[in-house]
Amino acid sequence: MSNGGSALGGVDASELFQLLRDGAPRTVSDLAAVTGLARSTVNLRLDALRDLGLVGAADPGVSTGGRPPRRIALQPQARLALAIDVGASHVRVGLTNLIGDVLVHQRAPISVAEGPDPVLGRALELVDPLLAELGRNRAAIIAIGIGLPGPVHFETGRPSKPPLMPGWDAFDVPGWFADHIDAPVLVDNDVNIMALGEHSRLDHPVAHFLFVKVATGIGAGIISGRRLQRGAQGIAGDIGHVRVSRGTGVLCRCGNEGCLEALASGPAVAAELGEHGVDAASARDVVELVSAGDLRAIQAVRQAGRDLGEVLAASISFLNPSVITIGGQMAAAGEHLLAGVREVVYQRAMPLATRNLQIATARTGDKAGLIGAGMLAIEHALVL
Repeated sequence: MSNGGSALGGVDASELFQLLRDGAPRTVSDLAAVTGLARSTVNLRLDALRDLGLVGAADPGVSTGGRPPRRIALQPQARLALAIDVGASHVRVGLTNLIGDVLVHQRAPISVAEGPDPVLGRALELVDPLLAELGRNRAAIIAIGIGLPGPVHFETGRPSKPPLMPGWDAFDVPGWFADHIDAPVLVDNDVNIMALGEHSRLDHPVAHFLFVKVATGIGAGIISGRRLQRGAQGIAGDIGHVRVSRGTGVLCRCGNEGCLEALASGPAVAAELGEHGVDAASARDVVELVSAGDLRAIQAVRQAGRDLGEVLAASISFLNPSVITIGGQMAAAGEHLLAGVREVVYQRAMPLATRNLQIATARTGDKAGLIGAGMLAIEHALVL
């Protein structure tokens, strides 16, 4: 999972840091009242955060008769998190501040099938130019978060028999980066980090949330009780290989037949359209056809939504989320995909589970992975 520990070292200041992460200035008395700690203890822990440059003086508070109280606030730009989102055919690299805002980012085309050294090397090539845009260097990086498009053993940061990723199985991703940047490294499945990113940008805090990515593959990130759920082997949310009713005889790359991914992913929908003489080879082509009003493409996307809705209806019964958002390339088809999902979900799931359920397109777009990777890194470096 990591090649280093918390940036806070042995000082137990993470609780104070978490309180200050909302950006609101607070006095020592405020922090003591919320935490139940003695003022002297609060001051010691704030000193540790000041030494790291993470907090500093804010504007004075309102005086109630005497000197205005001194207030402390987080310094979001004090350090940076390096966020890397590896896709099937590209890599995105970004730098975030301590509250997860993506400050700068860059995308480069590269196939994940080229292997870990070329892909991670390409990502590393983008880091220094991005740092230069901010006038910083590698010493400013407090931690690194990486999302990969396949199963990952989170505790070690190593991919676990990922399909379509030759040469990646058990590769020591944290160790590779340790040779180049002195910072803790966190590696997770790309859908998990996208779920973290999207969850952090919802209008209101949500305890039970499902993020679904529909692109080259299909997967879900599960947040339950405000915690990301990875499962025993790190494959929780692998809904792309759940069988759907119209899948009889349709072979999937996993070796089974009838999988959701084999019918509703971007390439699957494009292939179906191609069989009917429509010029489509990818999810992007499908979305462009839908945007142009092509009726066959619209019908195919709506059917993909119904297939996805079939699996989500069962997932809703298990997980009872209050919000589901759908991202990935196919989400750009917008309401046509959502209409199919909603049609089946509201028909099959229990009314109590869907009474207040929100199903919407993800709002973070292609930045979800960068936001989530940055948050994953920050949470580790400044909380553990």
